[in-house]
Amino acid sequence: MIRRILLALLVLLVLLLLALGGMAAYGYFLGDAQTARTVAVPVNQDSGDTVARGAYLARAGNCMGCHTARGGAAYAGGRVIQSEFGNFVTPNITPDKLTGIGRWSNDDFWRSLHNGKSKDGRLLYPAFPYMNYTKLTRADSDAMFAYFMTVTEVQRENQPHSLRFPYNQRGLLAYWRALYFRPAVHQDDARQSTAWNRGAYLVNGLAHCSACHSSRNALGANNGSQDLSGGELAMINWYAPSLTSSDEASLKHWQPSQVQDLLKSGVSANSAVFGPMAEVVAGSLQYLSDTDISAMTTYLQALPQINADAADVLDKALEAQGVSKGEMARIMAQGSRLYQTHCMDCHAADGSGIAAVYPALKGNRNLQMRNMANPLRIILAGGFAPVTKANPRPYGMPPFGPVLSDSEVALLLSYIRNAWGNQAEVVTAAEVNRYRTAPLD
Repeated sequence: MIRRILLALLVLLVLLLLALGGMAAYGYFLGDAQTARTVAVPVNQDSGDTVARGAYLARAGNCMGCHTARGGAAYAGGRVIQSEFGNFVTPNITPDKLTGIGRWSNDDFWRSLHNGKSKDGRLLYPAFPYMNYTKLTRADSDAMFAYFMTVTEVQRENQPHSLRFPYNQRGLLAYWRALYFRPAVHQDDARQSTAWNRGAYLVNGLAHCSACHSSRNALGANNGSQDLSGGELAMINWYAPSLTSSDEASLKHWQPSQVQDLLKSGVSANSAVFGPMAEVVAGSLQYLSDTDISAMTTYLQALPQINADAADVLDKALEAQGVSKGEMARIMAQGSRLYQTHCMDCHAADGSGIAAVYPALKGNRNLQMRNMANPLRIILAGGFAPVTKANPRPYGMPPFGPVLSDSEVALLLSYIRNAWGNQAEVVTAAEVNRYRTAPLD
């Protein structure tokens, strides 16, 4: 209901602005007044150093992750990105002159990253994270363009997006941009270290972490800012946890080496990444230099923190669920039996797991978050940590969806979330069922 009201107000606003503002105002909202005045930097496409630098930056930005369809040619586009607004289809960014970006200049490429505009002036949908890429330096943009001009040309026609009305009206992006977007290149903070500033550039810009790890409003814009406070990937039923909350995925109190291992290999002493984050590690982060991974670690560990909820908050949550002490004892007893049968051999009787092999469940905040999407997806469908150079044969989690009923999964996860000192709300069979038929990616 709220979204419909906001949508109606947006449509009314657009009609009013078009009626009163005329083409001059319309030109402003298209971003002409926001276009950064930059001096074109010649690109020497024969420079091996420039191309190698661009290849590295393309990896850091995980460009292949979106611009390569499953089983398709590299960077030829065609991957479908689902959203609540409809389906976006990524374009071909190989140097093919007919269907790719072979006729683009380095200025055109910079304009797309920095201003969110295509070569022909069309406004790009923010499914392309130009809100982050706008922070890139011109030199990095030019290096990336030089690299893309060297990749294998693929003639593959771009497919149109399939969006619902009114989101399929591209002109409305002018007003969205007026509300939510301002081009701005990253500026170092003189009060911070070189490593912190490099980490900020990577996390907030090239690696576009906030594209997943920040919440969005009804119009798809980051709520307030790109604050890394957690975001729900609703269409694929995954959750990108908060990197600032001690209840979720804050890294502040980790050893730096543990953070670096997790980012670089996908596993650390007691944790592993799955789902969309595993794809990011496999396709992007594992290829970054140790210096850049260390810089990202420095920045992430310095993020302002939100303290964990007090114990009485959990008590009130359980009370609201109608879970008495006697009911909780029953849940724990039944869940314990399921755990001994299906989980104990790998994760140990005390939930300690095996370091860098089977993640510890004891003290694992990923299992205790209010949003239960990720553990439910993993229990039901199984999964693997990413295949990386440092971890070429990751141990996998078998799918228990075919083995356990919704009620049994609810009991099992409720037990894990409250055993060995863990504390969290109980899980219901209805919540489990929501994820049983969720898409796999």
